[in-house]
Amino acid sequence: MSDKVLIAYASKHGSTAEIAEKIGEVFAQSGLETDVLPVKKVKDLAPYGAVILGSAVYIGMWRKDAVRFVNVNQSALADRKVWIFSSGPTGEGDPVELLKGWRLPKKVEPIVEAIKPRDTAVFHGNVDPDTLSGMEKMMIKQVEAPTGDFRDWGMITAWAEGVAAELKA
Repeated sequence: MSDKVLIAYASKHGSTAEIAEKIGEVFAQSGLETDVLPVKKVKDLAPYGAVILGSAVYIGMWRKDAVRFVNVNQSALADRKVWIFSSGPTGEGDPVELLKGWRLPKKVEPIVEAIKPRDTAVFHGNVDPDTLSGMEKMMIKQVEAPTGDFRDWGMITAWAEGVAAELKA
């Protein structure tokens, strides 16, 4: 199987895409051959020995295209080294604590468990009110989520460096 790494992501407003790009930069600096693509553009996993999958999270749910990706590619993912990340919670503090221990949507937990990822990370997200629809603004207000960019680039970089080291070992 190839040493090439796929970083596939599902992003609505671009924040998760930027996290995926950052992970790709860290991998490139580590000498890993990497493709960073939206999950919608991934046609075949055959060229990849490892997959990093990330999705934006809205009210505890992954983007539909990320859910579709794990459903369609479950057996291929189970045959590869896989790491998963979600991005979404805003505010200060540990993102998993902010989500009361949430790491994955219930809907995808059985599939992800079958894939056996090496790690499942949760990163802070970015909520820019200027990019939100009226419905999204209402949802943000209802759940009292703080707006702003809460992504912790140091945490993301450290996680990516750990994954890269494991891939190179």
